[in-house]
Amino acid sequence: MTFRTLLASTAFAAFALATPALAQDSDISACLITKTDINPFFVKMKEGATEKANELGVSLSTFAGKVDGDHETQVQAVESCIASGAKGILITASDTKAITDVVGQARDNGVLVIALDTPLEPIDAADATFATDNFKAGELIGQWARATLGDEAENAKIALLDLSPSAPSVDVLRDQGFLKGFGIDIKDEGTIGDEDDPRIVGHDVTSGNEEGGRTAMENLLQRDPGINLVYTINEPAAAGAYEALKSFGMADNVLIVSVDGGCPGVNNVQEGVIGATSQQYPLLMASKGIEAIVQYAKDGTLPQPSEGLDFFNTGVSLVTDAPVEGVPSISVEEGLDRCWG
Repeated sequence: MTFRTLLASTAFAAFALATPALAQDSDISACLITKTDINPFFVKMKEGATEKANELGVSLSTFAGKVDGDHETQVQAVESCIASGAKGILITASDTKAITDVVGQARDNGVLVIALDTPLEPIDAADATFATDNFKAGELIGQWARATLGDEAENAKIALLDLSPSAPSVDVLRDQGFLKGFGIDIKDEGTIGDEDDPRIVGHDVTSGNEEGGRTAMENLLQRDPGINLVYTINEPAAAGAYEALKSFGMADNVLIVSVDGGCPGVNNVQEGVIGATSQQYPLLMASKGIEAIVQYAKDGTLPQPSEGLDFFNTGVSLVTDAPVEGVPSISVEEGLDRCWG
């Protein structure tokens, strides 16, 4: 079984703790734990969870790491949720391997644990996963980039701006999906950076934010100033990469592709900052997660995966105004209708 098959088919001061969605006498309580509370993706996820909790009478507490990659704060949040008697936890894990110990403690205490967006490793360390097919999201932008470059794809110089040194599953899946879509031999699907294709200039990490994207882009440009294709883990990193390229007078000669589909990112597609992005739907992930916790609290029913998969697939769409034959996409106008943040 490959890594992708396994994933895609199978204190308090540190917390960003929100006011519970309803009064404390609610029969069902739940927690949402995100990587940060500033990335628009997680802001929308929190919005979706809060709206659905209000609708269904769930007392919701929300927590977030101080930065993307803040594993210890997430561990403390899970421990707090166990202690408070939460019936369910929704989590986007910063460290998808290390978090499994405390997640196991939650499950042993009868707490339903649902991974949102980022599958745990192994995927069955959580009771369920509600996510984009992140490998597919990467694959779509890789296919689009290859078709857009045409014959010049064989001479591409590629920079990959990833998430963090811990390489959580979402980081690996998007990176490897992009490379496969572009037609590069990715060797071990579970490992970032083991490729030997000479077109790859290198990988660097961004912490999923604009400052990190700028720094990572500058680092890779020092390695090879001829970079002409940039993959980024998300759109804030893409915005930072663009600013770095612009400062070197290179912005018009480099193609940037990304994943997320937030409104700022889709606007950047419209403005030519990003060539194409794969759009996810975090509000749906979170709202479906709250529904699943309510159902579990009522009768013990566990959420079921999408047909043929080991996770509930919340969908992905390639957004671009420069469509290519053979790669399904939606327009920027439609992407703006569906975007978030």
